[in-house]
Amino acid sequence: MLVWRWGTPVSVLSSAPVGGGPRLVQWALNIGVRSDYDRTDLSEHAREVAAGLDVRGPGVAMFTAVDLSRRQRCESGGVTVDATVGISHPTWAAEIPDTEERIFPGTINLVVQVPVALDPGAAVNAVVTATEAKTQALAARGVPGTGTATDAVAIVCPAGIAAERFAGPRSQWGSRIGHAVYRAVWSGARPRE
Repeated sequence: MLVWRWGTPVSVLSSAPVGGGPRLVQWALNIGVRSDYDRTDLSEHAREVAAGLDVRGPGVAMFTAVDLSRRQRCESGGVTVDATVGISHPTWAAEIPDTEERIFPGTINLVVQVPVALDPGAAVNAVVTATEAKTQALAARGVPGTGTATDAVAIVCPAGIAAERFAGPRSQWGSRIGHAVYRAVWSGARPRE
């Protein structure tokens, strides 16, 4: 698994299945699971893993069947992105799925650390910018989809200080988020040698 710990609570806006939404957290986990993983008690599983790591307080947990040793870390102007990129089962966001279709793990998980605070609107904008950059990288790699059915993102920034108002792709911080996410996903989506 991959673990991030912060000495003081940080602000996060996340689509993670455990601890998602806007909140203050002290840690984040990207938990590796088998490709046939079928637990539905994700919060309990995350609690078990956190207890085993002696991780305390509120946090965020993501899950992936990707080999975590393939994590990609990219930086741009103070923004750090950690990405685990699994694209074995890409999907299109606007595709209407067969109701009998099984959801396969693939999972692109992104932890995006920004060194400045973001106001709520800017945090949402950062999620959108990261998602657009992920999709742009997949397109550049020729992946037939906008992501996978189980992707998650966490935007992490300091709490309790003056906040930036913008994080779209043409803003200072959004541009850095976009570049770092693009490079991380593009590198992670490379064909296996």
